[in-house]
Amino acid sequence: MTPAGPLAPKILVVDDDVAIVGVLRRALTAGGFQVVSTDNGSEALMLVRESKPDLVLVDARMPGLDGHTCCRVLKKEASTRNIPVIIMSGALVGEEHVVSGFAGGADDYVLKPFSLPVLEARILAVLRRYEVARTSEEKLRRCGIELDPDARSVKVQGRVVSLTRKEFDLLAVLLSRPNKVLNINYLLETVWGYDPADYNDPGTVEVHVCHLRKKLGPKAAKRIVNVTGLGYKFEE
Repeated sequence: MTPAGPLAPKILVVDDDVAIVGVLRRALTAGGFQVVSTDNGSEALMLVRESKPDLVLVDARMPGLDGHTCCRVLKKEASTRNIPVIIMSGALVGEEHVVSGFAGGADDYVLKPFSLPVLEARILAVLRRYEVARTSEEKLRRCGIELDPDARSVKVQGRVVSLTRKEFDLLAVLLSRPNKVLNINYLLETVWGYDPADYNDPGTVEVHVCHLRKKLGPKAAKRIVNVTGLGYKFEE
């Protein structure tokens, strides 16, 4: 359950289907969120600037400004690019549409019909990922690694390292909690947005850690320690 009242995360729901908006408004409000809603993309952009939501939940297909376009606009503007966006879409959507959504900056992509508890869990997971970045608005500097959450850039001993979105998020989580073992389920939920009840394959984390270590170089790679049977930690 999320905190109620003014401290509760504010969700902007955008969908041209008023019935779906009603269902989501009731479910999210019951879950402790504040909810703002609209049925069109143009008004959504205005509401983002006015009401400053913590997350935007937008339908992919709408007349006029659709969800993909809304997401791209928000991610390009400096004042809104740090607001997470989850795109909702019909179950018959093609793989290329999902890829396009992520390429446009979407933080997650959910297919209708979806379970409301799972949707809420994915919203919370995305919010947690952004909270990690917000807890350190200044650059994270540890053991020769410099991570800039705002620019989404990483340097190792002054050398620029190119990371994928998930590699960057994984490194940010590890650096933000040095010397603390982060278990596999926590990483899958926080970095990938997976519900551990549905997906808990440690191989996903293992593969990304392997790629991350190679890109960081041998000296920095040794800082990412595998704690057998538990998870991973960044060791200072």
